Amino acid sequence: QVQLVESGGGLVQPGGSLRLSCAASGSIFAISAMGWYRRAPGKQRELVAAITSVGSTNYADSVKGRFAISRDSAKNTVYLQMNSLKPEDTAVYYCRQEGTRATMRGQLGFESWGQGTQVTVSS
Repeated sequence: QVQLVESGGGLVQPGGSLRLSCAASGSIFAISAMGWYRRAPGKQRELVAAITSVGSTNYADSVKGRFAISRDSAKNTVYLQMNSLKPEDTAVYYCRQEGTRATMRGQLGFESWGQGTQVTVSS
């Protein structure tokens, strides 16, 4: 099993910044992709940003130029720097990581999700 632990959410005023972190633990062999998703009240979950093992990134149009995803492969951690936050960014943010893990039977693929962290943008 691979567990993800998220941190960094909270309440911030419009125009403010927050940094989310998501650390993976377990018998990890390699992580291929990491990403952040969010679910706002009454809406479906959507992709916010993703990053591959070679550093290629992808962003939702609504956050381009304001959010930045990065990873520390040595720590199996992915970050989401959120700047110029808007009230419409209010949501529960979830981290997702996928890759391969080591088992007694060899390497197996995994996909894990974090527990979610609340981000509220309000004055």
